[in-house]
Parts: sequence; structure tokens; C-alpha cells
Amino acid sequence: MNGFILPFQCVDESMLARVGGKGANLGALTQTGFPVPPGFCITTSAYKQVTGTLDLDATLDELAATPASDQARLHELAATMRTRLLATSMPEEVGAAIQEAYRELAGDEALPVAVRSSATAEDLPFASFAGQQDTYLHVVGVEAVLDAVRRCWGSLWTDRAVSYRASNGIDPHSVQLAVVVQSMVEAQVAGILFTANPLTGKRNQAVIDANPGLGESVVSGAVNPDHFVVNTSTGEVVEQHIGEKKMLIRGTAGGGTEHVTLEASQEVCLDEHQLEELAKLGQRVEEYYHAPQDIEWALDDQHKLWLTQARPITTLYPLPACKPTSPETLHAYFSFNVAQGVFRPLTPMGASIFRRIGSEVATLLGMPPHIPGEPTFMLEAGMRLYLDMTTPFSNRLGRPILTALMGVMEARSQPILEELSHDKRFPLTKKSRPASLLFLARILLRVGILRRVLYGFRHPEQAMRMRADLVAELEQKAHIPEHASAEQRLAKVEELCSTFPANIRRILTYMGPAMISTLLTYRLLDGIASGDEIQTTMRSLPLNVTTEMDLELWSLAQKIQRDAVSLAVMRGANSAQITHDYREGKLPPVLAEGLASFLRTYGHRGVAEIDMGLPRWSEQPEPIIEILGNYLNHTQPEQAPDIQFERGAREAEEMMATLRQRARQKSWLRGKALNFAFSRMRALLGIREFPKFFVIKTFAYARAHLWAIGEELVRAQRLEKAGDIFFLYLPEVRTALNGQDFREIVRARHDTYAYELRRKHVPRVLLSDGTDPETLLSAPHAEGGDSLRGIAASPGRVTGRARVILDPAGARLEQGEILVAPSTDPGWTPLFLTASALVMEMGGPMSHGSVVAREYGIPAVVGVPHATDRLTTGQLITVDGISGTVSIEPEERGHSENADGGQHNR
Repeated sequence: MNGFILPFQCVDESMLARVGGKGANLGALTQTGFPVPPGFCITTSAYKQVTGTLDLDATLDELAATPASDQARLHELAATMRTRLLATSMPEEVGAAIQEAYRELAGDEALPVAVRSSATAEDLPFASFAGQQDTYLHVVGVEAVLDAVRRCWGSLWTDRAVSYRASNGIDPHSVQLAVVVQSMVEAQVAGILFTANPLTGKRNQAVIDANPGLGESVVSGAVNPDHFVVNTSTGEVVEQHIGEKKMLIRGTAGGGTEHVTLEASQEVCLDEHQLEELAKLGQRVEEYYHAPQDIEWALDDQHKLWLTQARPITTLYPLPACKPTSPETLHAYFSFNVAQGVFRPLTPMGASIFRRIGSEVATLLGMPPHIPGEPTFMLEAGMRLYLDMTTPFSNRLGRPILTALMGVMEARSQPILEELSHDKRFPLTKKSRPASLLFLARILLRVGILRRVLYGFRHPEQAMRMRADLVAELEQKAHIPEHASAEQRLAKVEELCSTFPANIRRILTYMGPAMISTLLTYRLLDGIASGDEIQTTMRSLPLNVTTEMDLELWSLAQKIQRDAVSLAVMRGANSAQITHDYREGKLPPVLAEGLASFLRTYGHRGVAEIDMGLPRWSEQPEPIIEILGNYLNHTQPEQAPDIQFERGAREAEEMMATLRQRARQKSWLRGKALNFAFSRMRALLGIREFPKFFVIKTFAYARAHLWAIGEELVRAQRLEKAGDIFFLYLPEVRTALNGQDFREIVRARHDTYAYELRRKHVPRVLLSDGTDPETLLSAPHAEGGDSLRGIAASPGRVTGRARVILDPAGARLEQGEILVAPSTDPGWTPLFLTASALVMEMGGPMSHGSVVAREYGIPAVVGVPHATDRLTTGQLITVDGISGTVSIEPEERGHSENADGGQHNR
């Protein structure tokens, strides 16, 4: 049949390019012995035969160049493709092959068949494309089949399919269409089976929707079907809702389908035996594909169960590879990425380095992992890191500590832990509090923390020297001869990782007293100070490297403002051109020297900087140049960052004096204790930002060594480009140096990484059975339909225009706008200088964004669910950093209230 036809029994998963996703799945399932109705595939060769004469390249080029946001143009181009395809007659040899295949399938009967589109970009692990192309049911006769096939080809270019592909970054040149022709099942009952719960993520639950007649009534959402949830481990029906089932779809004698209205019925479609049979079938399909599946099924009039389609469930969040296999064993994982304010995935090297550091820390604590560099408490899922908190959460001492920590670090995770504390699957261990305290004391003694913390309390002035010493020692330790071998550079990277425990101990000398004095301050002020008064005492802290960085950048902007030549360059060229001229040595001296000086100190930083695999500012300074341009538009001297910082320090001193007086009125001892707590908190709390600064600086040195190794592997033809080394795990680098070619593996990881970048939801807490516990919580309370509720993180109240920013690279935030972001890390903070307030989806009162917002005296509300979806750029909103609310204002309001309660025009 000229390669145009392939029966199901001749098709397997390797033929995706010839038969599309649906065809490949049905062929593989047929060959494996699953009960699939017989049929055949009309291959992509037939589609190419039709399109080969149409000269569609220009339209495809324009489709590829049109962004997903330009829906109007995408739809115009889609219409052009459809019109041209449908106006073209079917080649004679293609039509003849289809007729012959249909007659072989039907015999002498007018066999009803389903004619279904099967695109090469369909039913993929990362994109199901469910319903994007057309299906025609109960098609009878050769002519009707030929017509349905032509319409399927045209449906490759429906508006919805083109938009879906554009949003998933799929090149339109690469997409072809096959068509599946499959015998119809005269279904008495049909529907959908998910082999995992798509709402909660739970993997040991099969979810079944069923309705009389063809499954199209369920797939299309035209009826309220019967709904069942079955525990696949026990076969127990754990949930059952009887639908009204007021309509069924069935085939007609002459072809096509009809909708039949029914009386509402409380009679169930499926009995327990049939539910069990369905669940078992789903399990077998899932085991075959090694992934949860979305299955369409039908029961015929002989009660035989048929499988009509299977595709991956693409919306489930992946689980760690080493999760417990027994459903009785449940673990709880907390997102390390969320804790660090980084929503995006990590490159494999970024994850690998953190796991190596975790291994070193575990060894320091006397709990070395069985496999060096592979700590069991740090797992990878969805190219993000999760921390296994099962052991501490099951501990009588650990559970309240963990829950309290979430309240100040990642507030939206706190109610999740509170809910899990009532889950009988997480019982508290019998270990007593004294035993737990003794275990903790042994660890503290082992690492020498107690002695160091006492030293930090006595000598807080030494913190600045410690910072300088660590940075100088790191620079010396990271040095290596310029012509060092790749093996020597790899050894240096591993050595830098091994130094973390010792350096962390030195940093904790001052971090410990800082956190203890802060907790003591809160305790001593309980009942005599409000939350915003306490937060005021933490403004403009010394030793904060992030604040120092931002003020340094502001100082550079002021120098540029005073230099006419540099100012003209900043006003007249874009960031890419300025970056080019900087590298070529063509910038004016003030701008060139100022930028070089800033990058020498802070060039190791960047957006999502915890990922070693991402570029640093020293490599790509465009974001810094963009922010400098932002600062040059600052027109209110009284709001200048250095002025605000000085004002914040004065306000903190004044507030502390007031609160000391209140404490003394309670008791002399309380006043004395508060005075000591304030002195240590103010002296040391700013050092909170230094550990990350130091870690990222270490990463920058390691990144440089790895880049050089990557260049050598490119020369050896084991990687395609030097940056691909960050898509290897650290142990794989040595394997590559020993001769293994990683190019194909890296290409696959790039594809997975690109998909994970588009993932819209990442669980904060994930259970090992797949459950996302946040989905089980009731929706957070809001003040009203136009209000969002979060966590108060920095006091004040501001009304202004929202600016929703998902990635700070190249972003512009006009003076006075309110920054709305999913999360922030130090790479975002230069934007804070022109922001009038902050709204953040993640975080708690002690998260990075909250700390910096208080530093700059701008109101902040964090932990606001779906803030970047519910708020839009340009919207007038009020951020109340005391009540923790964000209100959407009516458009007639045209003023903004500053943090002191005054007003100024926008």
C-alpha cells in the first residue's frame, strides 16, 4: 500500500514519526495483548503526499515566528493552512490504499469505524494534546471514511491545536498527521479511567467516570457521569458519586451519532466487579508504560471490556525515583526550591552540587550517606530538589519546630504541615522529648556550635572580619594554574564542595547569636509591641551584603548621572549594545570602570543564582545595565535608597528606644534583657544574607572550572557545547573525561528542562504516594471578591499600579510601581529600589524578599496564592503590609498612599 497503511499489529512505539502518538500507543497495546478494537493507521506519508504539492513553507515559517501571545495572528495562519488542505483533492494512490485497508477490516459489512487524528506531537509524556485534533465516530462506508480522513488532516491546523503547540514550544515544521481507523465498539457503558488521581496526585487511586453509550458523552463533558475512586492496592471503592446521566450518545444506522435524552437515574453504570476489572486493566497499562495513564474504555453488550485509547497523564508532578514502593510507607518531602525562592527547575549540575554539599554536611553531623554524594534526605523530582522531612516531622520535638519554621520561612507551607499533623499515616515516634534533646545536643557538641555561638555573642564586632577572611580564603583556595588539566579542575570543584561544612561552622558563629537574639526579642516584646513595631526595629541592618550590593549599584547610577558622556550612552543604547561595548572596551571611563568595579565584587550573583548551571552577571551583565537605566529615571530625591536606608536606621533606633521604655515599665530585668537582645540582633541579623553570598561566590569559582572542562569535552566530541556540562551530574563529568559520549543524553535533558520551565504548579510539600497536600486544603480566606490574603511581611500601606514580573532578566519596574512576583532571590533585589511595595506568591516573614522589603521600608505581603495570575500589570491595587491583604481598587482611584499614610499623585 505504498507505505500509506499500517495495521495495528504491525505498529510499535518506535513508529511515532509515521503513525503519530495515538497510533503508536494503540499499536503497542495491540502487540502486547491488551483488548484494543482492531484497526489500522494511515501514516504520515499519506499526509506528506497531500501537502507536498501545496508549498506551505512560507506559512509554516511565519507560524514558527509568531509568539504564543499573538493569538489573532496564529488563528489567521491556522485558517490559511486548513483552507488550503481541505481544498486539495486526495491523491489517487492514497485513496486506493485507504479503501483497500477499510475493506480488509470490514469484510463484506458496512462496518462502523472511528476515524481519529494522530499527530506526531500528541500523547507525549510532556503534552497530551487531548482533543486538539478531530475525531469522527460511527463512520460507515468507504466514501464517509475518505471524507473523515481529509477533515482530520485539516484539523491539524485548528485554532486550538495551533495555539496549544505554540504554548508548548513545538515547531510547526516538525508536526505531521497520521489517522487512526478503528472498529467501533457498540458500547453499553463507556468512559474515562485515570490510573492516578489527577486532582490530588495520589498514585494508588484509579479515578473512573462512566456513562451509558459511547464515551464521547464523558470525554466532551456533556453529561454528569457516575464517578468512582478505587484504591488500586486494595480494590476498595473509596469514593462514589452517582451522576444524573441525562443523555447518551450512540451510533445511527446510516453513520454518525445521535444524542438521546434520558430520565435522570440513580442506578450505577458499573458494579464492583467491573470497577475492579477496570482498575486492574489500568494498572497493567500503567505498568507497561511505567507512568500513570489517561485511558478511554468501553463495555460492549457482551460485557467485554475494550481499551480504545491510552495516553500519559501529563499534569501529574513527577515523584522521586527512590520513593518508597510500599503504599503503607509514606514519606513527606518539602521543596528546597520553594524555600530558596526559586520556582524554576535546576540544571542537573546545579542539583548535583547541592546533593554533594548535603552529603558533606550529613557526614559532619555524624550521619554519612551510604553512597558518598547521595544523601537520602535530599531527592530530585521534576528537576527540583526536595528534602525528606519524614523523620523530623515524626519526632515530638521536630514537628513543632518544623511547623514554626514554616511560619517565618514559607508561610503557605505551614497550614500544610498543620494538616499533616492530623494524618494518622504520620504518627509521632515513641522517642521522648528528653531523648530528642539529648540527640540534638550531641550533634551540637560534635560540630562545636555551642562554643562558637558563645564567642559570637561576646564578640559581635568580629563578624565583619569573619566575612572578609572567608572571602579571601576562598579566592586563594579556588585558584589553580591557568593551564591546569581537566582532571585537576574537577578535583578543585570537589575540594570546594568539601570545604562547606567547615565554612558553615564559622558562619554559624554569628548566625546563631543573630537568630537566638531575634527570637529572644520577639519573646520579650510579646504583649507590649505590635508586629509592625517589631519589624521596624529590623530596618536598615548593617552587614547585609544584599543591601550593600544594591546601594553600590545606586551609587554607580549617581556617578553616571553626573557624567554627561556616560549618561548619553545609557540613554541612547540598549543593554545588549552596552554589554558589547563593555566587552570591547569602548564605554566611557566612568561607566566602564564603575561597571567593572561592581562586577568584580558582585558579578558572581544572578537570577536563580542557587543553580550553578545558570549564567552570572559577570557573564551576562544585561540585567544590571537594565536596572541602572531604571535607577537613572528616579526623580524623587527623598525616596533615594541611601536616604531611605539612613531614615530606616533612625526609625529603628527610635522604635527600639520606645520599646525599651515599655519593657522597663514591666520590669527592670526585662528592660535589660531587651537591651542586650536588641544590641546583638542589630549587630548580627544583617549577616543572614551572607551565607548565600558566600555559597554563590563558591559556585562562581566552581562554574568557571567546570566551563573549562566543558570546552575540553567539546574538543573531544563528547559534548556539543561547553555549557552542556551543566546538564551532567558531577560524577558523570569524570565518566565523560574517561571517554563516554554524553551528547544524546544532554539533548534529552535539555528537552525535559524546557518542559519543566513551563510547569505552572510545583508542590511545596509532596507525599511519596504522589499527593500534593495543598490540594486538600480549603481555599485561603480573602477579604472579598476583590481581595487577596497573604502574610504580612513589611509594614505600611501603598496604593499603586501593579507590575507582574515572572523573570527579572530585562524587566523594567517604573518608580512607584508595585512589584508582583512568584518569588525573589538576591538577583531580584535591585528592582526593589524603585518598587513602592512587594507582593509575592511564596515566602514568609523571614524569607529573602521580606527581609529586603523591610530594609527598604516598602510594604510587603508574601505567601499570596496565585498572585501572578489574579493580578495583572497596570491594575490599581492596595498592598497592606500590616493586615496581609492585597486589594484590587476601582479604576477611578488615581492616587497612591505612601508608607507613612500620606498621598501623592501617580
